[in-house]
Amino acid sequence: MQPSEALGVAAQVAVTLAGFGGIVVVFRPQSVHQWSPLDRLGLTLLLINSVASLVFALFGMLLLCIDPVPVSVWRWCSGFAFVTDVLFFVFMRNNPKRRLPLNKMQMIGKFVFYGVVVMATTGVALQVVNFAVWNRFWPFFAAIFVHLTAAVIQFLRMLLIAPAGT
Repeated sequence: MQPSEALGVAAQVAVTLAGFGGIVVVFRPQSVHQWSPLDRLGLTLLLINSVASLVFALFGMLLLCIDPVPVSVWRWCSGFAFVTDVLFFVFMRNNPKRRLPLNKMQMIGKFVFYGVVVMATTGVALQVVNFAVWNRFWPFFAAIFVHLTAAVIQFLRMLLIAPAGT
């Protein structure tokens, strides 16, 4: 599969996930403002991860449209993904409304949380190495994969786990 095709598919999946998240919100009995902080955080993570995947894929497609394609196209994409992910981590950590209440999570929630943290850390490390050394497509696509996987996990949690407080 060519990188442009893979980026196009990733963009479609990201938009689909965000759309399905919106459908789940519409069919919940309460409005979003009445949700528990944990449920709102799940929705926020679903939307942020979907949007990050979409923006990364679109950025890669934009750079592939330059004629001739820059030699360091994947280096630029990895740099963009790294900066965006670092800003995402800082935003989530410094916003007290979006902090994850680990003491309220059940064991499976902690397992999922730490699994996603390990995936995200690996994805960010791959971006650094790709920017500094490799200049390959697959590490950049790994960042998109990590964000899409995190969005899918949040979507499944919204569907399968009863809203907090019910």
